[in-house]
Amino acid sequence: QVQLQESGPGLVKPSQTLSLTCTVSGGSITTNFYAWNWIRQLPGKGLEWMGLVAYDGSTYYSPSLKSRTSIFRDTSKNQFSLQLSSVTPEDTAVYYCNVATYSPAGLLRGDYWGQGTQVTVSS
Repeated sequence: QVQLQESGPGLVKPSQTLSLTCTVSGGSITTNFYAWNWIRQLPGKGLEWMGLVAYDGSTYYSPSLKSRTSIFRDTSKNQFSLQLSSVTPEDTAVYYCNVATYSPAGLLRGDYWGQGTQVTVSS
């Protein structure tokens, strides 16, 4: 079973870059048809998908966050990371890493989540 663990600072100052890493165990981030996601939950709101890096290294971003978001992977460490630039207090949220697994035909088979990490943007 795939396990994911987020890590990174819990406090970031406004205008700085938020950086989080997701360490994966029990599976490889290059496994075919796996999509590795970053998702956040703002206070009192639902889940917001931020973007993903796919098994082949391609990346996709939420249009609303694309200008500030970068997702990349380190296959040697079996990790993938999120950078969100120019943060404001409105970026305070619980950040989750997630993997969605698909069949070759593109059908969702299941997903796994990290436990989430609280990031607060404050001076």
